[in-house]
Amino acid sequence: MKKFLLFVSFAMYSMAAAEPLAGGGAKFLGNITTSGQIRSDMGDLWNQITPENGCKWGSIHSLSNGNSGTSRFAWDNYDKCESAYNWAKEKPGERHFKFHALVWGSQYPNFLCKKKNPGITVEQTKRYITEWFDAVAAKFPDLEYIDVVNEAIWAGDNYHSGYGKPAQGANGISTDDTECGGSYIIEALGGDSIVNGKHQYNFITTAFKMARERWPKAVLIYNDYNTLTWQMNEGIELIQTIVKNGAPVDVYGQQAHDCKGMSKTDFENKLTKIHQETGLPLLISEYDIGEADDEKQKTDYANHIPFMWETPWIAGITIWGYIDGATWAANTGLIKNGQDRAAMTWLKQYFAENLDKGRNEVSFDPVEPESQKPFKGIASVIPGKIEAEDFDIPGVGSGNESYSDDAENHGDSDYREGTGVDLYKKATGIVVGYNAKGDWLEWTVNVQKAGTYTFFAAVAAANSGSSFQLSLDGVNISSEIAVPAASSGEENYEDYNKVSENVELPAGEHILRLTVTGAWFDLDYFTFVAGANADDPEPIQKEEPSAIASDNLHFDAAHVLADYDVFDMQGVRMGRISAYGLHEAIRLVKESDYLKNQGVYYIRSRKTNQMRAVRIVR
Repeated sequence: MKKFLLFVSFAMYSMAAAEPLAGGGAKFLGNITTSGQIRSDMGDLWNQITPENGCKWGSIHSLSNGNSGTSRFAWDNYDKCESAYNWAKEKPGERHFKFHALVWGSQYPNFLCKKKNPGITVEQTKRYITEWFDAVAAKFPDLEYIDVVNEAIWAGDNYHSGYGKPAQGANGISTDDTECGGSYIIEALGGDSIVNGKHQYNFITTAFKMARERWPKAVLIYNDYNTLTWQMNEGIELIQTIVKNGAPVDVYGQQAHDCKGMSKTDFENKLTKIHQETGLPLLISEYDIGEADDEKQKTDYANHIPFMWETPWIAGITIWGYIDGATWAANTGLIKNGQDRAAMTWLKQYFAENLDKGRNEVSFDPVEPESQKPFKGIASVIPGKIEAEDFDIPGVGSGNESYSDDAENHGDSDYREGTGVDLYKKATGIVVGYNAKGDWLEWTVNVQKAGTYTFFAAVAAANSGSSFQLSLDGVNISSEIAVPAASSGEENYEDYNKVSENVELPAGEHILRLTVTGAWFDLDYFTFVAGANADDPEPIQKEEPSAIASDNLHFDAAHVLADYDVFDMQGVRMGRISAYGLHEAIRLVKESDYLKNQGVYYIRSRKTNQMRAVRIVR
């Protein structure tokens, strides 16, 4: 017996000295508490910890007299919130702690339940939320990672958790209290206004701002489920919306409970889409595979983990439990009856052989968001005329941009220098030119009265296929509006036309966006006139064809030779040519063998500074 005990002691010492799987790697590989405890092998396997339930609001916050009285906070309850925090603190920089979660529509205190506490009000709820945030900040002032809001995607008829009524839950497993009767959490945090059928998630933005005030250096996370399957697009839209509204969110947490059987390609493509469309780094926050078949579970791990580890915009990985029979969902454990399942064996081997493949280019330097502003200080009034070049001044922080321009060349105008929008001197003054597909501009507008308006735009295109679409606060208000090609002349962007469409506008201040859906046209200005099919207040007067022909003949007869500089898209001068007019200069450039690479080049008259873009195809 003595020998056996000595052996066990040696084994435990050896385990304690072991390096976690991702120790020294580019990002963390973490796990959760097990049945409310921190197992002795936690530090041998994982270098990040999330208490499964211990830091949830309902686990910590109570009132002295049940539904009334003073607030009390139990920090090291059955699931060890404070102990997990201290576990990470034992090895600063090597271990990491994530607080889960400040705001969630499930497992909040009973005294917030409308049914259990009929006297609860919006104002009381707001006070309790503030007390909760303040208490967490006082206890843990230096939190590194925080799930600020959990499971709030609107999925058709309900939120992802029981803010107002019980929800289905991830994998159909709900932790909502069916006897609670809902809460006033959303209302207390500013509500959830709906604009043109789209949820604005005001309460989420408020929660993130409250968190940033208390933890200026923490990584603030929005966390949700079904984001890789059923509600992928809804999740993307939520992030885009709260970022646009000024929420200081740093990371989008993917619970990733919905990855069972997902192919490697599908998994990678979906995460990439989410990252690209939200513009945020991702965190794999609750990954698990509920599979009884060891080999199938291992296959999923082998298809998913390498991408998480080796992708630079994924900030970290948390697996949601590792002991079979002690996880929230069946068959998600990695160790069964003391033996590693095949996925765990694979996991150990992968990190032993590929630790140095980890990539992490995510940096967290919190920036106080600042919304975009009208260029001239006040919103453009509708009905009225808006000059295209007077798009909004960009704000600060992700989601507060006022334009997106693929080329980022300023053009030949000195108007609004410092922006990347292509502005040129022509037409009625300044125009937005070289509009590539996917480019967009935004203007803050103030609609004086809700109703139908006729939209007019002055546009010019050299070829057919150019088009754009209007949206208001992220909702399309027009079809794709085609821009007619010039009536004559190659690469002719001087022939301006008016296009129009009836649009419905709500009253008040909004963000108007014009998105290029078909490339290569110039935009001068646009006008909104009250009423459907209204008359254009500024119709473009066209010259008679005969007069144009006469002018052209006179110009050709003069044989005036002029010099033209040729630039690439970076503004580097490629050379100089002489030609009898801009059209001949364009032809010479297209036919020349000097420009070896295909792409877009600019031709500018040295005499008049008139500039044209020309596309070279080899």
